[in-house]
Amino acid sequence: MIQHDTLFIGGEWVTPAGTGTIDVINPHTEEVVGRVPDGSPGDVDRAVAAAREAFDNGPWPRMTMAERAEVVSRLAEIYSARQGELADLITLEMGSPITFSQLAQVPQPLGMLQYFAELGKTFAVEDERPGMFGPVTVRREPVGVVAAIVPWNVPQFVIMTKLAPALIAGCTVVIKPAPETPLDSYLLAEMIKEAGIPAGVVNIVAAGRETGEHLVSHEGVDKIAFTGSTAAGRRIGAICGQQLKRCSLELGGKSAAIILDDCDLPSAMGFLSIASLLNNGQACVAQTRILASESRYDEVVQAVADMVTSQAVGDPADPLTGIGPMVAKRQQERVEGYIKLGIDEGAKPVVGGLDRPFDRGWYVAPTVFAGATNDMRIAREEIFGPVLAVIPYTDEADAIRIANDSDYGLSGTVWTADTDHGMDVARQVRTGTYGVNMMNTMEPATPFGGYKASGLGRELGPEGLSAYLEYKSIARLG
Repeated sequence: MIQHDTLFIGGEWVTPAGTGTIDVINPHTEEVVGRVPDGSPGDVDRAVAAAREAFDNGPWPRMTMAERAEVVSRLAEIYSARQGELADLITLEMGSPITFSQLAQVPQPLGMLQYFAELGKTFAVEDERPGMFGPVTVRREPVGVVAAIVPWNVPQFVIMTKLAPALIAGCTVVIKPAPETPLDSYLLAEMIKEAGIPAGVVNIVAAGRETGEHLVSHEGVDKIAFTGSTAAGRRIGAICGQQLKRCSLELGGKSAAIILDDCDLPSAMGFLSIASLLNNGQACVAQTRILASESRYDEVVQAVADMVTSQAVGDPADPLTGIGPMVAKRQQERVEGYIKLGIDEGAKPVVGGLDRPFDRGWYVAPTVFAGATNDMRIAREEIFGPVLAVIPYTDEADAIRIANDSDYGLSGTVWTADTDHGMDVARQVRTGTYGVNMMNTMEPATPFGGYKASGLGRELGPEGLSAYLEYKSIARLG
């Protein structure tokens, strides 16, 4: 069993203020595989104080952006060498199939570190613009102390969407990992220390919801960067609004894959198996509404059903596994509750249902619903599991209407033989990311975020760096 009895605060491993612990449970075996301290409000106070001191008086914000980029490049080199360890830890903690951990859970965060390190070497901290009375200098300065609150489904990925740009900007950071997945953050702390990032610039305190709210409300924090549920995002947004605190919120999704009539189904299903079921369906960008024309509806239902049944369900540590367990028993019960709800609403499970694949482990049967309509709760609410609803449409305009008829607007795809026409469809769907005959995999150089209840602000790309900067205009005469 992996056991840690300290927290990473102020560049050191320190004894926690309380005695509470978090048990990390392997969702495949239901056995405890790790134990770490459960951070308390007192620990958060120490972490914020360390970050505040590092920002107000330390060297990090006073280095040039290019100098910080060199340090982040060193971190990326160290990170690259330990990808295998990180992938194994994430699979152990939350049941992500090891192939997905090796191909996405870790390489994508590495790509973010590398991207922002390169961006920081050339990014203009100041530029001069003509003003009414003389030249005006527009200056970009770090926003301050950042609280990064991350979920359990892609822990390193979400940490890096926040940590990499915050470091380049010159901010200091307090990271609160989810209690389900704290182990990988300890490995990250080791790498941060090895890279020579100054003390207090990055602090890591794993904790539950109440301690997380204490962090959000803390007067020493200048910005909240949160990824998680829309309900939690509303609460965080309300607190930040009351305090006039900066925040970025990356929240839920209920994305639609539009299958046009000219689509080559076998080719599309090969990509949709990833787009719809990645990470055991525990992904905010998952394409869980499959929109099929009435003329090809039965054919699409069968293709989706075959695609789902082709995925091996089982031990996430097995490279042949396509779909592993849910992260926790409560998530297993939540997903099964939605499957029952879909049946009660009148949809028909053509694959899957309520019979669990195994007696042990937090597995659910990957399920495909036919006969679903867009007003059903299984088509409107984020399930966060391997549950797909195939919804019929009459014509292309109706498909676009259905895709947009959602509280969310995070992702989406269209599948067609005519890529140019697919681009026309993409421009009409109100989501922050989109793919034509592919899944938009959140490129480090392009902004990621959502419309409507999918959140506020953007991460990644130059836009993601700007989210950690304050803009100052300096006018002068003479």
